[in-house]
Amino acid sequence: MRRPFPTRSLRLAAALTLTAAGVATAAAATAPPAAAATAVTVSVNAGQTLATIPATGTGVNVAVYDGAMNSSATPGVLSTAGMRAVRYPGGSYADNYHWQTDTLEGGLFHAPNTGFDAYMATVRAAGAQAVITANYGSGTPDEAAAWVKYANVTKGYGVKYWEIGNEIPGNGEYGAKWETDNHASHSATTYANNLLQFISAMKAVDPTIKIGAVIVPPGTWPDGIVGPGDTQDWNDTVMSIAGTKIDFVIDHIYPSPTSEADLLTKPQTFNPPIMSATRALITKYSGANAPNVGIAVTETNGSKYSDTAPQGLFAPDQYLTLMEEGAFTVDWWDLRNGTDCTGLTTVDGATEYNDGGMVSSGASCEPAVNTPFPSYYGTEMIGKLGSPGDALVSSSSSTSLLSTHAVKRANGDVDVMLINKDPNNAATVNLSYSGFTPGSSAPTVYSYLKNATSITSATGGSATSQTVPAYSVVVLQVHAGSGTPAATGEVHAIGAGKCLDVNGASTTAGTQLQLWDCLGGSNQVWTHTASNQLTVYSGTSQMCLDDYGKGTTDGTKAVIWSCNGGTNQQWQLNANGTITSVLSGLCLDASGGGTADGTLVQLWTCNGQSNQQWKLG
Repeated sequence: MRRPFPTRSLRLAAALTLTAAGVATAAAATAPPAAAATAVTVSVNAGQTLATIPATGTGVNVAVYDGAMNSSATPGVLSTAGMRAVRYPGGSYADNYHWQTDTLEGGLFHAPNTGFDAYMATVRAAGAQAVITANYGSGTPDEAAAWVKYANVTKGYGVKYWEIGNEIPGNGEYGAKWETDNHASHSATTYANNLLQFISAMKAVDPTIKIGAVIVPPGTWPDGIVGPGDTQDWNDTVMSIAGTKIDFVIDHIYPSPTSEADLLTKPQTFNPPIMSATRALITKYSGANAPNVGIAVTETNGSKYSDTAPQGLFAPDQYLTLMEEGAFTVDWWDLRNGTDCTGLTTVDGATEYNDGGMVSSGASCEPAVNTPFPSYYGTEMIGKLGSPGDALVSSSSSTSLLSTHAVKRANGDVDVMLINKDPNNAATVNLSYSGFTPGSSAPTVYSYLKNATSITSATGGSATSQTVPAYSVVVLQVHAGSGTPAATGEVHAIGAGKCLDVNGASTTAGTQLQLWDCLGGSNQVWTHTASNQLTVYSGTSQMCLDDYGKGTTDGTKAVIWSCNGGTNQQWQLNANGTITSVLSGLCLDASGGGTADGTLVQLWTCNGQSNQQWKLG
């Protein structure tokens, strides 16, 4: 049984000593001494898409006890690591924080210059999106609605994602108490009914926002326990009452490793049951809205070895595995956490400060503020692998000691991450590809080595053979060769039993596509190229499927246009049958679920229905 939700923020806030400074500059580490190499085979299937890298995929928490939260250095710290989402105001502090007065209940430490507007300035400067945890424990629906109004109406910040409370099952209902909850009843039923009031009040101000509900990660404490006043456990109670009204559910995923080796198995062993069971809850209780309900992992880290080599391997594996399994954001706990400088140990030749942050808080026993810890560098490596909109594709390894993740970029290139979890032996990796032919040029190779203080890059080796040092993360950026196959054929609309058709075989730019009986004409034969374009016709008449006017809203027309290589002409063919725009993430959609000849084709929010399912060939 997993320990109760951690009390990170309440334990560590008072220990922080923070000052503003830039990211520390340090010399790159050299490779570890040569060791025996283990032969590993890795297979990459570039034609099997697992997920698309979300716009908010790689995220991090910040907390109002962090005096450097909004220092001049912080936007650079965030953007260098590739942080696309920043969660505020900080774990359990959220249920004590009153945004209007910028105050905390309960005598908790509050650093200056950590109010909402200062936070938003930092988030925007970093090019990230905000994730806000509204105060459930000591707040009200009206307070939360006023926050939405201030953020999105008064200030125009466009904050999309709002959680209602932090780890509310830790309110004492199940025996353990670390979360503030001033309601007379602490039951799941009370939370769910109050959640509906929050949703109603907040969406009355801005109906476009997305609101998330706190659940218990399935299979972890206190899942399965029925609390006083309820007839079901937390998850079934909350979802049965509010499942049709929410936009996402919230998991906090903290494994409890028994060793370094055990920690490094967790992305593959601990996450899948949680994510699968979470999706099953959504399917069971969210009805027709289930395909639109997302999963947000708004807190995670490895729980042990916080500042040392194992976390540098665990972090990218954890982020990418959760994204592959459907999380739209994964937010590390946290950017700067702090330490009381007690219980320092040495792990793999480096000091373990017991600081859960990605960068140093500048405490007396630590290096200078903002000095990156291994989890920071490991996360930064994700940006070498891919960018939002790129496809996470299937890959596999012959050994559990080497994890692999792969991305097909919008330009047709394929990048591969190799994580060697063996602390003693390098891995000689032989790679094979399907649905992709590497070019003749040597790949660019990025490496993060054990206890290194920077990421290095080089050009060398080949797309099919690389040596990965012990306890390191390597990313190969492989260019597509001319032999990469292009898939060609009719694009069948599954729901209608018809084909994607250019009306009248027109070659006029801006012609909106439609459905029509499959006749095999040149106006129904499409090619999905290595650069993710969908082309029709050939030679000088060739045209591309185009997201008209670079639209990003429901109802944007799907048209033909002269091929120009823009992201509005790049399309991911996904394993679930959807075709998504790389620019907007919207799905190719038969308007109104139509099945008749002449039904127009557009872009729409992905909903998993048959009018958004297609098959090429």
